[in-house]
Amino acid sequence: MKLFLTAGAISGALAVIFGAFGAHLLKQMITPEMLEVYKTGVDYQFYHTFALLTVGILMHLAPSKILQWSGYLFIGGIVIFSGFLYLLALTGIKVLGAIVPIGGVLFIAGWICLLVHILKAKK
Repeated sequence: MKLFLTAGAISGALAVIFGAFGAHLLKQMITPEMLEVYKTGVDYQFYHTFALLTVGILMHLAPSKILQWSGYLFIGGIVIFSGFLYLLALTGIKVLGAIVPIGGVLFIAGWICLLVHILKAKK
């Protein structure tokens, strides 16, 4: 529980920092196309920050292994999906984009685990 709440709080703070960096400094340093790539990373980091916080709260109310997996998958998805989009935008190395879908798969798996937990919940 505490791990996912802590990770969510850290991810949220970093998403604000990365978003501000992109909006104020980065837009002068990279192409508009790469800025959109960067913004996509920030957006998905925010979405999954809220998912992590939700998992942390649910772990407090009704912990389960599948819910725990959901949290781990969301963390992995943030690191891989958003992280590699940030790297792609900052470096322009196109091959980094090939790794991004792995993070997307982790996000999907995290949502499926969350769904399974909800469907199995007794309350």
